[in-house]
Amino acid sequence: MALVDFMSVLHKSTTRDYLARVNDPEYPKDKAAKLAKQWDYDYWDGDRRINYGGYRYIEGRWEKVARAMVDHYDLPRRPRILDIGCGKGFLLFDFLKVLPDAEVYGLDVSNYAISHSKEEIRDQLTVGSATQLPWTDNYFDLVISINTFHNLHNYDLDVALREMERVGKTHKYLCVESYRTEEEKTNLLYWQVTCEAFCTPKEWEWWFQQTGYTGDYSFIYFE
Repeated sequence: MALVDFMSVLHKSTTRDYLARVNDPEYPKDKAAKLAKQWDYDYWDGDRRINYGGYRYIEGRWEKVARAMVDHYDLPRRPRILDIGCGKGFLLFDFLKVLPDAEVYGLDVSNYAISHSKEEIRDQLTVGSATQLPWTDNYFDLVISINTFHNLHNYDLDVALREMERVGKTHKYLCVESYRTEEEKTNLLYWQVTCEAFCTPKEWEWWFQQTGYTGDYSFIYFE
């Protein structure tokens, strides 16, 4: 298990106005959060003040992440790869650009995301919960989860981490939101609309030890 950062380069490319997020007259924070947690149109393709404001495929954006993971992990020529919280499947689609012979699978709680996913891999995506993965033990050569597990309540987070460990072989990676200072904690509280697990890095590491998660990880900070 190691701290491996694949994601900060994408996260830091966005400029954020934290106070505007909280004080917006049309979509104040509580209203935005209620809409976002439906995991439907508003979350993915609705107003930017709610969440993504249009989650569209951008050529090359996720390919560099996929390539960094392939370069880092010693995967077989035809690996099985699972993305827990895959959204519209953009990362998995770009994995196939790097490893054309890979078997990619994705799972997401959002019916909307799966029905609006990349058509080329839609048959490999499943609507479901991270707490009940429909695959056998040690099925995947690489299991990833990006910006998903912090959206779970503690009782589900415990189960989901154990499930991720169960279906993966050696290589696993997850990225979650976290904070190191009071300023970062405040910014996280202001910006997030779906986060339920507000943990420092040390607390996240406690979760990994508690659940037996042995994979790699990294943190997103709102600086």
